[in-house]
Amino acid sequence: MYTVLIGVDDDEERARSCAQAVADLPGDAAEKSVTVIHSFTNNPSGASATQVRSVREVSEFFDEQGIEYEVAESSGDPTEQILDTAEEIGANLIVLAGRKRSPAGKVLFGSVTQSVILNADIPVMVAGEVKETAEVRETTD
Repeated sequence: MYTVLIGVDDDEERARSCAQAVADLPGDAAEKSVTVIHSFTNNPSGASATQVRSVREVSEFFDEQGIEYEVAESSGDPTEQILDTAEEIGANLIVLAGRKRSPAGKVLFGSVTQSVILNADIPVMVAGEVKETAEVRETTD
């Protein structure tokens, strides 16, 4: 059985990528238990994580796949929140999606994914982009 923590930010494409990576893990849906966490860094309106579009998309995807999940929310440093939540739920895998940044951008702004990878005591999977399947046809003259 997989106990997975997915860290989801506001980017819907990265969230879908994480959800698809979990669905693609070996075994059927009943063997996967997922916690989706969204960490607010600024939430003056008091929104709930379930109101975040990317979290809703992941939830809908897991509903369609029959994968058991729950939604958690936190505030503060996303890296600390992800690592603390992973420990609390007994996760055996963390799934995150990276974003392309220049080396200077990583130095100036840091990277949650990089920090989690460097500080986690359990495996961290970095999900790639979700690729649309398209049929390519070659024509000969």
